[in-house]
Amino acid sequence: MAATIHVQSFTFNDFAENTYLLYDESKQCVIIDPGCSNRNEQKILSSFIDLHQLLPVKLINTHAHIDHILGVQYAKLTYTLAFGMHELESPVLAAAEEYSRLWSINYTPTKCDYFIAEHDTIVFGNNKKLQVLLAPGHSPGSLCFYNADNEFVIGGDVLFRQSIGRWDLPGGNQATLLKSIKEKLFTLPDTTKVYSGHGTPTSIGFEKLHNPILLKLN
Repeated sequence: MAATIHVQSFTFNDFAENTYLLYDESKQCVIIDPGCSNRNEQKILSSFIDLHQLLPVKLINTHAHIDHILGVQYAKLTYTLAFGMHELESPVLAAAEEYSRLWSINYTPTKCDYFIAEHDTIVFGNNKKLQVLLAPGHSPGSLCFYNADNEFVIGGDVLFRQSIGRWDLPGGNQATLLKSIKEKLFTLPDTTKVYSGHGTPTSIGFEKLHNPILLKLN
């Protein structure tokens, strides 16, 4: 039986974005898509880390839309972490400051410290591994992080419970998004739990049978 990776989610900011914290028995943890947008939300994230005596060792993002990066700079500075994402998200990250002004969002600009590529493996804790899947369509460099042993994927805004990500934002494309879902996510086992960037978790098998958007397009 595989050693457990604990998945803790937090719903932050006005976009109801899901931030994820992954950790194991070693107490090392990975912060994914920190969307904490104010001091109270920052405190919620850090209080959980302190309560469970966790040590953040990785800071990675599925993509760089503003709702998923509002807490990146806070996490970088608080835990002395390098921030990683896919290279194709660079223009999305660069545009975040302009969007923050347009929408009157309190955003502290940040920068990417290293790039994550498809087929990379994120390793933390007691040799826990996240396989990197490139799944564009919602944004140009959307990544999903898959752990086969614990049967879950952190999917960002690619696939939701009975819905899919938007494709009408800059860098998005409907055909590309559908191709990513079919070739990258729907090839995973049906039992795989999907932790999405918004909303409640779902599973690959459930979405194959019950996702109205995908069923309509088949």
